[in-house]
Amino acid sequence: MKISVEISYYPLNREYVPPIREFIDRIRNNPALSAKTNGMSTQIFGEYDEVMDTLKREIKSSFKNPHSVFVMKVINADLDVPTEQ
Repeated sequence: MKISVEISYYPLNREYVPPIREFIDRIRNNPALSAKTNGMSTQIFGEYDEVMDTLKREIKSSFKNPHSVFVMKVINADLDVPTEQ
């Protein structure tokens, strides 16, 4: 089953940009997933088990940083629609 996830990461410290970029890079290292970013969130698309296993691993890794907050929405549909230009 294909799913789509919208996730936002809020490291609650002064140097918040590097942990966010590292998290996104780790998600993008999985060739089985598609990830799109914007100024507010990252959207991840793929097979349920692959997405959830990757998020489980990468959120745990990010929790090594104190006070890391994640907010996410999950839908059981593939919303990876090409953007019009």
